[in-house]
This record gives sequence, C-alpha cells and structure tokens, in this order.
Amino acid sequence: MSSSSRGPGAGARRRRTRCRRCRACVRTECGDCHFCRDMKKFGGPGRMKQSCLLRQCTAPVLPHTAVCLLCGEAGKEDTVEGEEEKFGLSLMECTICNEIVHPGCLKMGKAEGVINAEIPNCWECPRCTQEGRTSKDSGEGPGRRRADNGEEGASLGSGWKLTEEPPLPPPPPRRKGPLPAGPPPEEVPGPPKRKEREAGNEPPTPRKKVKGGRERHLKKKPKPPLASAEGPAVPSPSPQREKLERFKRMCQLLERVPDTSSSSSDSDSDSDSSGTSLSEDEAPGEARNGRRPARGSSGEKENRGGRRAVRPGSGGPLLSWPLGPAPPPRPPQLERHVVRPPPRSPEPDTLPLAAGSDHPLPRAAWLRVFQHLGPRELCVCMRVCRTWSRWCYDKRLWPRMDLSRRKSLTPPMLSGVVRRQPRALDLSWTGVSKKQLMWLLNRLQGLQELVLSGCSWLSVSALGSAPLPALRLLDLRWIEDVKDSQLRELLLPPPDTKPGQTESRGRLQGVAELRLAGLELTDASLRLLLRHAPQLSALDLSHCAHVGDPSVHLLTAPTSPLRETLVHLNLAGCHRLTDHCLPLFRRCPRLRRLDLRSCRQLSPEACARLAAAGPPGPFRCPEEKLLLKDS
Repeated sequence: MSSSSRGPGAGARRRRTRCRRCRACVRTECGDCHFCRDMKKFGGPGRMKQSCLLRQCTAPVLPHTAVCLLCGEAGKEDTVEGEEEKFGLSLMECTICNEIVHPGCLKMGKAEGVINAEIPNCWECPRCTQEGRTSKDSGEGPGRRRADNGEEGASLGSGWKLTEEPPLPPPPPRRKGPLPAGPPPEEVPGPPKRKEREAGNEPPTPRKKVKGGRERHLKKKPKPPLASAEGPAVPSPSPQREKLERFKRMCQLLERVPDTSSSSSDSDSDSDSSGTSLSEDEAPGEARNGRRPARGSSGEKENRGGRRAVRPGSGGPLLSWPLGPAPPPRPPQLERHVVRPPPRSPEPDTLPLAAGSDHPLPRAAWLRVFQHLGPRELCVCMRVCRTWSRWCYDKRLWPRMDLSRRKSLTPPMLSGVVRRQPRALDLSWTGVSKKQLMWLLNRLQGLQELVLSGCSWLSVSALGSAPLPALRLLDLRWIEDVKDSQLRELLLPPPDTKPGQTESRGRLQGVAELRLAGLELTDASLRLLLRHAPQLSALDLSHCAHVGDPSVHLLTAPTSPLRETLVHLNLAGCHRLTDHCLPLFRRCPRLRRLDLRSCRQLSPEACARLAAAGPPGPFRCPEEKLLLKDS
C-alpha cells in the first residue's frame, strides 16, 4: 500500500483498501460501464486498470501495514472487549493532518476529537480541533469518500457521463444574413446557391470550413425552394434563435432520433438517411469525431452490399429501399491468454567477487556453512552483500523461529516470517491479533509446529478459518476463556466442507501432539477430541481442573482410538484423580511417559505398584509420581 507523494513521514496519506463486507465489494462486475468494457475479460484492451463503477467500496479501511505514529504498533482492538478499550487501541486517521495514531497514545483528551461516522477509523484529531483547522487548510484528505482505485467519486462526472451517450459536438457556425423564405423552421436548410450570392440576393460571407466530412454532409442536403416575388415576406428569426434551432437539429441528426414534430416528405427522409445518418458501426468512433469513413471503406461496402442499418431501440431500418437480409451478429471475441506475474529470478549459484571472478565455493557449500550459525549470526551475514542476503533466506536455515514474549508484532516481522517459511513457529505470550495470525497461517502452508500458549482466544480463534494441512504439534496452554464451546469450534470440521475433502473429519485430524494445559475442559470436550483428533501420540491435560477418573476411563476405553496411539500423557496437577484410575493405564500398551505429579489424591505407594507392574514392562520413577519407560 503506497503513501501519497508527500513522503512516508507524518502527514502522509495512506491509500485505503476494500472492506470486503459492504454491498459494493461483494457484488460482481456489471460488464456495462466503461471500466468493465476496458477489462480484458470483457474484451477490452485493459489499459485503465480500474474497478467496476458499481464495485467501488463505500467504507474503505486502513491497510494492514498501517502503524501508530507515536508508538509504532498496529491496531490491537481485537485483544480487548470493552468499547472504550477497543477505541483506545484502534488506529484512527485524521482527515486534516492525515496522521494515524492510537487515541490512547494521545496526551490530550480523546473526547475532543470528532469521529467520522461514514468511514471507519477516521476522525478529526483533538489537536486539529483545538487549533481550528479544517479540511480546506490541508487540501485533499482521506475523509473524503474515495473509490478503491484512488480516484474521487465526485470526479467521475467531470469527464465522460455514466451513460453510453457520446458527447454532443459544438454547434455549426452561424451564417450571417437572413434565412431564405420557404422551408419551415423544423427542416434543415441548405446553403444558398452560388449564382444567387453572385447576383446579389445575399451578400457573400466567408464560410468556416468544417473538419472531416461535415461539409460534404451539408452539401448533400435538399435545397429549399426559393420564395417567389408575389409571396408574403417571412420575418427572419433572430441570430440567437437561429443558432438554437440549428443546434437542436444537428443534435437530432447525430443521435439518430426522428423528429416527430416535422412532417417531411419521403424524398427528404431518403436523402437525409443516405446523406447524414450514421450506421451502427460508425457511432462509437466517427460520430464523436464528426468524421465519416473514407470512400471505399468497409462500412460503405457493407451498406452497398445490402446490410441494413438498424436504429437502436427500434426494429425499423433507416433506409427505405428494399435490401437483403442482414447476417447474424458475431459474438464478441475475448483474448485467450492468462496474465501471470513475472517469475522470480533464480538465485545465483556462485558468489561474484570485486575483481570480476567468482568465488570457488558454490552455493551448496555456503549453505552448509550457514547451517551452523544461529539467527543472530545469519542476520549479520545478510548485511554483507546481496548474494548472501538471498542465500540466507533459504528455509533450510530457518527450521524454527521464536517470537515469544514480544509485546507486539510489526508488519516487517510478519513479512520476514513468511519469506523464511519456517516449520516451527513460537508465538507464545505475544500480542498477536486475529488478523495477523490469519494472515500468517494462510501463507505458511508447510507449518508443522505452532505454539500459541498464553495468547487470547480472540486471536487463537483464527485457527477456525485457516487451513493447516501439515500441522503436527499445536500448543494452546494457558489460554484464557477457553471452554467447551470454543474447543468445539476448533475441533469440528468447517461448515462449508464439501464431500470428498480431507477436512471432513476436523481441522486437527493430522495433529500428533496437542497441549491443552490449564484449560477448563470437561468430558464433552474429550469426546470431541477422541473423534476429531484420532492420531494423537502426546496429550497434555495438566492442571485441567475438571479432569478426573471418568476422563481417564474415556481415554483408555476399548472404543477410544488413543488407546493404541498414546505414548506421552501428562496429567500433572489434576486434583480429581484418585488411586482407582491407576489400573486403567495398563490398557495403553505403547505408553512410555506418564506424569502424575502434584496430584494430591494419588498416593505414592499406588504409583509405585503401577510402576512395578506397568503395561508390558516395568516403569522407572526418577521423581515421585513420574513414570518413565525406556524405549
């Protein structure tokens, strides 16, 4: 998203994007406006690069790269629930000074600002309100409603009309002197004869030459009869009246609308049709410029060969003599090619040196050296030269990225994560928003491990609408306000799943390790877990207050798919577990680690008896109530 030409600093206007929710954004192109006709999919040349007139967003929003001018952070209104808190953490753009800030970051009172109710995240900041500045002082601002292509909606009418009518040509030059008596004012008068001008009946006046073939049009007009000497004299109209009448008649001829008030003869209509009417093929181009096609062109050949020109809006022909049947119209031919972005240039295989030669080590050898470096050293290497910078973006050098314990995530950080394509991403205890997490997950299709412990459910709910085909580990420990309803939304398959898709059994069907420590889960959530996550080998239910003996019975029941797959089970801190559930763990033959520490109702003697007997082999107890088995 580009800023205005005034610079990227304070006061630079940010170009807004579509909201994708209003009625104009969700509709399709009309296919009739001049922007649609210019598109390649409708047969146009594709030069304007503008959206349909009916699809211009009515409430454009700020781009996702916009940050606060004071603190440098993005909008965080998704992390809170109160209206006042959401307003304080949302980004607001001033219509006067164009500064984007958090209202909570301002030192002066927030009640002094004037909020724009038409456009989201738009207001007049308190500083401009106190100084008495208006939008006229700052010129053009984002508070004015703009189309999503950057043009003002009010400027559409300054050029072409929204209808398909061509612009009217300028009126023809007015002839000096009185009009000859005879023809009614509704008919088009022709020029006076040359002999009469030479005889002195009318003073000769210099005639202005008309561009193109307009003069030939006028010469083909029927000549009006001359007034007799005995006839009554007709008073000549005023010059303004004459100019208005001639302009109206010329507009009628160009628009090909028949004049119902005048009753002209058949010969006049035939001559007018043959001399001044334009065919349907000439209307878009020649009628606007006031020119006729050259003699011998395709338009005249088709008319001579019998093609009938049809008036738009009526079925009758313009020509009165009989002609042959018109051929069927051809369908518009669209250009058959696909427009793709240019391919990215391949990375160099060698390192060019300043002397003009290449380094003897190839790219594969350099990557083996880079694999022994950490993230900090790789960032230093990326600043050496452009070739090393491109090599250090290789995803094999970034198998895991750790962004935990960060207060906020900026757009450059998110772009850097997507460019490196890590297999494991740690976002625990960060202020990531739902919009940022959804943007990341849609671009990290190879992500295998995702850690979101300590984040808010408002952000984690993005997992319900993001595809995660390669995910194997999901960490949701200590997320606030997660109950059965939230976990059901995460485990159930998407509502728009079609038959035959791989997500029909749930989004977490391929997850092998799930960490749900500290959540308020019940047995209803465990039943959904057994149904929609059947391939779990490691399950963490530590410090879940509602997990007890019935929960262990569900996990180890004969119908449970986890009975044969569980290898690691963590139930530490579950105070409802008693000694009666310990024999149930013998049903899991592949169990290698069982953590029962901090379970107050479990006796150490019962745990020792389970370790001695165990599933097919004894366990060892390095700590009290911690059972391990060597593989």
